[in-house]
Amino acid sequence: MVDKPQKPADAAAAPEGQKQVRIHMDEREMKTSYANAFRTNSTPDEVLLDFGFNLPLPPSGAEQQAEILFKLDSRIVMNYYSAKRLALTLTQMIRRHEEQFGELELDPSKRQKGGK
Repeated sequence: MVDKPQKPADAAAAPEGQKQVRIHMDEREMKTSYANAFRTNSTPDEVLLDFGFNLPLPPSGAEQQAEILFKLDSRIVMNYYSAKRLALTLTQMIRRHEEQFGELELDPSKRQKGGK
């Protein structure tokens, strides 16, 4: 078990009347996966995030149409409050990354080739 105390950066910034809480994180059964694709869905109460891997398939037979297999392997279900906190955290992480390394271009055709 990893003991990571979580506390406000400035004790004076903590809301009045709230106690400081120490969080113990148990990472013994944590699994790591890689995902290059995701799918979202929702219900009135929950957000569903499916993660997986896009695999290009070679054309088969006379048909030359490109195909991709989206292999889903993980689903995370969370309430909207947790989803909003996740969205805010990811936005901050991406902003810091882009400030340090430059903008992440989502359109592959506009990305520079060869690291130039």
